[in-house]
Amino acid sequence: MATREQNQERVFAMAVSAVYPLYVTKIEKKGRSVDELDEVIRWLTGFDDSALKAHLDAGTSFRDFFATAHLNPAASQITGVICGMRVEEIDDPLMQRIRYLDKLVDELAKGRPMAKVLRSA
Repeated sequence: MATREQNQERVFAMAVSAVYPLYVTKIEKKGRSVDELDEVIRWLTGFDDSALKAHLDAGTSFRDFFATAHLNPAASQITGVICGMRVEEIDDPLMQRIRYLDKLVDELAKGRPMAKVLRSA
């Protein structure tokens, strides 16, 4: 049986491009667009369209993806439960960033207004 650390390492090494199509499927089923998904990712990471595309094309791991990201200062406002854990209580900074992204995708898929997803005033 895999340990928690082994599971985390597996997630950290996973290519963002392997998960991205799953995000697309999830949000499109709920009537949201890929443009909205990309906007959420850009907001969280600070990447522009070309940087995001380059990471997806290169098969960048979550570890390297978030290592080069400039996390939005408002990301700390992302709260709630994802995968059975409160995102604001996750100790590992990289896992927390990955779960921030998961939480934003969930909110988008649930039809939350974009201004609220992006923590706009």
